[in-house]
Amino acid sequence: MNFTLSRLAPLAILFFFSFSISSLAQNGSSINSAAAGFDADGLENYEIYLEKEIAAGRIPGAVSLISRKGHIAHSGAFGYNNMSTKAPMTKDKIFYIQSMTKPIISIAFMTLYEEGHFFLTDPVSKYLPQFGDMKVMELGIDENGKTKVDYVPLDRPIQIWHLLSHTAGFSHGLGNNEYDQKLANLLYGSFGGETTVDHKTIEDRVNALASYPLMGQPGKQWNYSASPDVLALLIEHFSGQSTADFLQERIFDPLGMDDTGYNVSDENMSRLVGLHQMQEDGSLAYAEPWGPIQGNTIYGGTHGLFSTAHDYMQFGLMLLNNGKYNNQRIIGRKTLELMTENYIEDLPYSPGNGFGLGFGIRTDLSDSKISGSEGIFHWGGAFNTYFFVDQEEDMVAILMTQSFPYTNLYASKLRQFVYSAIGD
Repeated sequence: MNFTLSRLAPLAILFFFSFSISSLAQNGSSINSAAAGFDADGLENYEIYLEKEIAAGRIPGAVSLISRKGHIAHSGAFGYNNMSTKAPMTKDKIFYIQSMTKPIISIAFMTLYEEGHFFLTDPVSKYLPQFGDMKVMELGIDENGKTKVDYVPLDRPIQIWHLLSHTAGFSHGLGNNEYDQKLANLLYGSFGGETTVDHKTIEDRVNALASYPLMGQPGKQWNYSASPDVLALLIEHFSGQSTADFLQERIFDPLGMDDTGYNVSDENMSRLVGLHQMQEDGSLAYAEPWGPIQGNTIYGGTHGLFSTAHDYMQFGLMLLNNGKYNNQRIIGRKTLELMTENYIEDLPYSPGNGFGLGFGIRTDLSDSKISGSEGIFHWGGAFNTYFFVDQEEDMVAILMTQSFPYTNLYASKLRQFVYSAIGD
């Protein structure tokens, strides 16, 4: 796919003002924090914080975009696209959004639910038989008092809702242990560096996942996982299209997400944000790209998409508006309500938070100890990109930088500054 900048004409922008506010913000012409109900000083504190973090070398640069009550409250680019060359960050930069791919895949998948292709309680093996006879790794103690590993059968089938809620028993290969390291090598070759596997399609990767034992029984734990890749393969199974084509038709084209996809075109390579890695001495340095930027044929659900803050705002505004955008229905209101319920009430998780079908969910403000609203839904990406949707406050906020390893610090700071600045 070839990315192009939004080509909305000025008259079209005016006509769709109430629906396409982020297109205006992309052009820098509609920022109105007062009309959005923000105190100017509060958002100034947010900018000062970002600039301090950049000056201290903790992040290379950032793009911020906040919408509230039909107005763009904040739109800014800070710091550098590349710390080595001091190339400035600009609002139109394209980011690796990594796990912010997951909410997009989840919404796309649930459009197929609305077409009647499956029930959430269906066994995954009904459609992908390779998941029917999986084993679960179980740690025990042998007769000599030493740890042993057994592999036991599933005590229940993996159901589709387990995939969406990360309760299927899969892992992601992110942990610093032998189990996760072997899984990472099996799925990705490694995280960073040259791959040691030869997957060509999402089916190849999912088959590798199905060949590896689960780390727990389905429904018995929440564990961040590669299960959205299974959703991506199910999209292909139900639709008869590649996941890339399905996303283009169902999500990107209707929302005007012209700079979002699995590959970056030649003409847009100059807009790709440089990736930076934290060094042992605490400094950031420019890093080589992880994974293919062009020529990718594995259209996954866990990660893989590139996007801009502007494009992701289009997606966020659709979620804010109960599944509609520019008078086009992407997903139904009741389906979105189903997706933003908490499905892990009885499972250990972060205090004050839960998880729905593709999103993290705020469940209790006092338990979370972070400003916000109960019911906000959100997620982030491994290279420190973040978003949240707050329907109670009529607000979407996005913050994108490009560094690793991941930290939840800036997601928390985003909420802290944004909610503190609300003045109405």
